[in-house]
Amino acid sequence: PCLFRSYLLCYQYWPDQGCWMYGNIRVAMEDFTVLVDYTIRKFCVQFQAGEGTRAPRLVTQLHFTSWPDFGVPFSPIGMLKFLKKVKTVNPSYAGPVVVHCSAGVGRTGTFIVIDGMIDMMHGEQMVDVFGSVSRIREQRCQLIQTDMQYSFIYQALLEYYLYGDTELDVCSLEGHLHRLHNTRAPNDRLGLEEEFRKLTNVRIMKENMRTGNLPANMKKNRVLQIIPYDFNRVILPVKRGQEFTDYINASFIDGYRQKDYFIATQGPLSHTVEDFWRMMWDWSCHSIVMLTELKEREQDKCFQYWPSEGSVTFGDYTLELRADTLCDTFTLKDMVLTYRLEKHARHVRHFHFHGWPEIGIPAEGRGMIDLVASVQRQQQQSGNHPIIVHCSAGAGRTGTFIALSNILERVKAEGLLDVFQTVKSLRMQRPHMVQTMEQYDFCYKVVQDFVEIFSDYANFK
Repeated sequence: PCLFRSYLLCYQYWPDQGCWMYGNIRVAMEDFTVLVDYTIRKFCVQFQAGEGTRAPRLVTQLHFTSWPDFGVPFSPIGMLKFLKKVKTVNPSYAGPVVVHCSAGVGRTGTFIVIDGMIDMMHGEQMVDVFGSVSRIREQRCQLIQTDMQYSFIYQALLEYYLYGDTELDVCSLEGHLHRLHNTRAPNDRLGLEEEFRKLTNVRIMKENMRTGNLPANMKKNRVLQIIPYDFNRVILPVKRGQEFTDYINASFIDGYRQKDYFIATQGPLSHTVEDFWRMMWDWSCHSIVMLTELKEREQDKCFQYWPSEGSVTFGDYTLELRADTLCDTFTLKDMVLTYRLEKHARHVRHFHFHGWPEIGIPAEGRGMIDLVASVQRQQQQSGNHPIIVHCSAGAGRTGTFIALSNILERVKAEGLLDVFQTVKSLRMQRPHMVQTMEQYDFCYKVVQDFVEIFSDYANFK
């Protein structure tokens, strides 16, 4: 037998709530915010020794949580966002930023070099990674431990060089949109067109689609170009004695605060309906967002996977329709899902948005804002398990809805948005997410509508 030794990488030196004393130093938790790539904690720190109590100091800890135990992050996008946040919250009058990992050399050195090289890029229009690593290794030995960490520095710098900082404050949105929609000279591309073209350059990693391209699984795909990547595909339990029953055309997608918060999938086919409900059951989902009609332009876009009335059974799963409510732009169905082999049942809420044509975009953004808000309320009540989102192929409209959910949540929480990097991140998780320039422009339009509806900017700060 193999023996694995687990050891503590870092002692928790802060309280989760309330306050702790560390010798003569009192540390009180003031506030914390959990995001998908990092957590921000704020402490009130005070030295207490007899009559020599000093004035309290606010200390901000930024804890990057998306670095795997072995290797490096899949993408540098999260690290670059994190680095910008560190710079933003650190006041100009403060002393040095304390950086640590476990031993304080590998990840710590990677972070420090990326920061220094971005400053060098701005100041000197050049980078010298080798020279920088050599210098900091004279100050602390073994900083940057692996070739993967060294390579990750170049990945982060290339990402920054190619795309820059595309984050906006909501107050800057109107000016940015004006620049995107206007050309400077007759032969210039529209800024929006150029921005979207950069997105379409994100490489589709066909070598990471092996499972979906297996002969036994090909017939389970609605569109052959839209197949989940192996590294984040939704895996179903294998049916006993049946090979290739762990596959469904579905991808886990990160939310604003949680990893794997969404499942982006295609509209079920007649022979994948049971798999759809198996996925729903096994991943404890309570919410489905549907963004297509069953038929569009006389073509089948999605098999009807729910009962029109009463109940319907697909394999081991039975759906009973309890309520069917027509809202302004979507239909809300409340259903009960039961699995033959287990006694308990599960409440499922189905949001069917009707205002999105197969070609084009919704006429206005208000309906999408209402849909996102309704789904979020349902999620809070049902425990924040993954939200299943689908259109027909599970990329264009599906990607746009997920992008808007993440963008609007960030606007509400921070007053910031980054449409470009949000969509770029989605395309790295599933091919063709937000498929057309019109859908990409719609993301900006909905944010603009959202800001106008809630025009008191103080709400975003």
